[in-house]
Amino acid sequence: MSLFISNAYAQSAAGGQQDGGLSMLIMLGIFGLIFYFMLYRPQAKRVKEHKSLVESLSKGDEVLTQGGMVGKINKVTAEKDFIEVSLNDNTNIVVQKSAVSAVLPKGTMKNI
Repeated sequence: MSLFISNAYAQSAAGGQQDGGLSMLIMLGIFGLIFYFMLYRPQAKRVKEHKSLVESLSKGDEVLTQGGMVGKINKVTAEKDFIEVSLNDNTNIVVQKSAVSAVLPKGTMKNI
């Protein structure tokens, strides 16, 4: 052969790992549990809370939108997914219900 490259020989068939497949399944199960409790479950909880917040919107609620606007709900349409929000006496906007990030306590707009 070559002077600089040594020959590679196969290892003899001595006692190999017997539980290699089982340990891999256990590790996969552990990673699945970590994924569920660290990522999926908290996100599903946040989605459920936001859905209940959107469904509970009613006329007169003071809300904070995802764009950072604070206003009072003037009109809620049940068949459509939009609400009319009054930012002040002269300005009304129409936003999707899902754009509401929080319902504020009554009187918040007067304190701002």
